[in-house]
Amino acid sequence: MTAWIATLAQIGALIRKEILALLKDPSSRVVLFAPALIQALLFGYGATFDLTNVPYAVLDQSRGQAASQLVARLDGTGVFHRAATLSSSTQIAQVIDSNEALVVLAIPADFDRRLNAGQRAPLQVILDGRNSSTAALAASYVGSIVASYNASIGAGGRGITIERRAWFNPNLESRWNIMPALIGALSMLQTLLISALSVAREREQGTFDQLLVTPLTPMQILIGKAIPAILIGLLQSTIIFLVIRFWFQIPMSGSIALLYLGLLTFTIASVGLGLSISALSLTMQQAMLYTFLLIMPLMLLSGLITSVKNMPEILQVVTYANPLRFGTSIVRRVYLEGAGLADVALDFVPLLVTGAITLPLAAWLFRHRLS
Repeated sequence: MTAWIATLAQIGALIRKEILALLKDPSSRVVLFAPALIQALLFGYGATFDLTNVPYAVLDQSRGQAASQLVARLDGTGVFHRAATLSSSTQIAQVIDSNEALVVLAIPADFDRRLNAGQRAPLQVILDGRNSSTAALAASYVGSIVASYNASIGAGGRGITIERRAWFNPNLESRWNIMPALIGALSMLQTLLISALSVAREREQGTFDQLLVTPLTPMQILIGKAIPAILIGLLQSTIIFLVIRFWFQIPMSGSIALLYLGLLTFTIASVGLGLSISALSLTMQQAMLYTFLLIMPLMLLSGLITSVKNMPEILQVVTYANPLRFGTSIVRRVYLEGAGLADVALDFVPLLVTGAITLPLAAWLFRHRLS
């Protein structure tokens, strides 16, 4: 018992040293927290994006000629790709929640009868508001296809009318899609850099040799280096979360506890990557170079800018090694959908695997450097 207390005291002293090294310089304190706030504001006001591949599902309760012709026009655009043909309205939630379809067309049973009688025929278009830019573009395409069909049958204003409904993002604001993902993405930039510079800074300043003569094991050194970076990452995520929730007033649907459980798991995986880089680097310049080389692929392959489903299959496989992809997925689904633990449990698995690989790897590299 006494040995455990002594070990915890040693790790606590190392954690305190790391935090003091990061916070003792006023300029360093500004660099740690100001960028997260500024970047959150800039992305919130300035970032937008669009996608082109639109998987959709159709619920055709009419099964008439007019409905078939309309669906055929969608299939022929090259933009819409049918992901599912539904037989019941109860299946709509499943294809939307699972990201199988971005758009669902619900054609009522009296669709053909109304058109043949010269009446307005409603067509319900259900959109996944989590991908707001794509959903808005898809709704526009559907509108143009419907207008073209109305013109072809000479229906004019008595033809098909669209009733649009967007789930999770009623007004299809792109900010609602982008901003929640930034809770993890922006904090990762600095968390990865801080952890990557940790051991490299010790070597460059000449204090790394002092760690060699301490009774701390490589795993204890790892814990002492990791915890301050994890705490700073969670603090930065909190700053971004508060900006999103109270400045931009984007409502949160899910559990804060589950959100932070996801952020903690994601941050641990990110710190594992950073510490592995730090253990490999001999200088701070090397650590910064490796980090910047890694950050851009992580961002591009995360689904933050472009949908993972739109990427080539080989890149989709590569994204499974990217913790940002699954951190972004957890945050978006919990924040916008109100997803529970059972809904996002599979996203935790790659993060846990990444942490289970990178943290022992960093400890092994510490031991290798120490020997």
